[in-house]
Amino acid sequence: MSGTTSTAESLERALAAGPVVLDGGLSTELEARGHDVSSALWSARLLVDDPGAVVAAHAAFAAAGAQVATTASYQATLPGLEAAGLSRTAAERVVASSVSRAREGFERAGTAGWVAGSVGPYGAHLADGSEYTGAYLDPAAPGGLLTGLLDGLRAFHRPHLQLLAEAGADVLACETLPGAAEVEALLLELDALGVPAWVSASAVLGADGEVRTRRGELLGPVLAAAASVSCVVAVGVNCTDPAVVLPALGALEGVRGAVPVVYPNSGEGWDAGARAWRPGSADAAADPRGWVAAGARLVGGCCRVGPEQVRSTAEVLGATRS
Repeated sequence: MSGTTSTAESLERALAAGPVVLDGGLSTELEARGHDVSSALWSARLLVDDPGAVVAAHAAFAAAGAQVATTASYQATLPGLEAAGLSRTAAERVVASSVSRAREGFERAGTAGWVAGSVGPYGAHLADGSEYTGAYLDPAAPGGLLTGLLDGLRAFHRPHLQLLAEAGADVLACETLPGAAEVEALLLELDALGVPAWVSASAVLGADGEVRTRRGELLGPVLAAAASVSCVVAVGVNCTDPAVVLPALGALEGVRGAVPVVYPNSGEGWDAGARAWRPGSADAAADPRGWVAAGARLVGGCCRVGPEQVRSTAEVLGATRS
């Protein structure tokens, strides 16, 4: 890609031509640089307290070969920022600023790329690991969660989507989604907004050998529904064990219009109670070449994946900007 202004149209052309390399875990890189990401705001805290650190982390991934920078807005929700003491207006500015910080990262690295505005699930701002269970999607959960689940989810996500789109994100990354209800809510909002987006679920391999959402729904039909929405440019999985990627790609075979996106974590598991990562399975090695052979076009990493792993992915795939 040439120039400093990226476009969704050029991203779609690049995807048609071959694989495009995503970045890795922004919070992972910030933590490796000595920053505290243990608060409820996670890496989004640094958008408020130390935006230069966010730019530096983006730059590290860009220098390693990432062609897409995912903003630090995953956990930068308006309710979460307001709970941390920001006014509504200040919180909105913080969310919007995540887009410019990502662009500054490319500029610092002396390259160009696309900015994906990260939209995390409702459970992310709860900071209790519930995006990995989707328990909040159960209307009968103790204490309830949202009045009118679908409408509540739509209302929660709407301002976040709008702020990132208005700030100039090239594509919206609706990611780590644990269940069909949240995918449906986001699809309705994306269709109304009409901006390019990808939709990515956090998936597991069920006891029956089928790939499922964290809520237990078959992944294939959920992603097929997402791929049918005209503004959705890619569908797939993220923040899941690398061993699940190939089965997930298999679930997308035959889904009309599906451009697969895959960016798993390192294979380690998040212990929400201890707020720590636990060792993963022995067969969790990343296989970007195999993923691309199976159809993946947007390829990168999520939690616990740093610039060196992204560099390796870029080298293995031989991905270049066009």
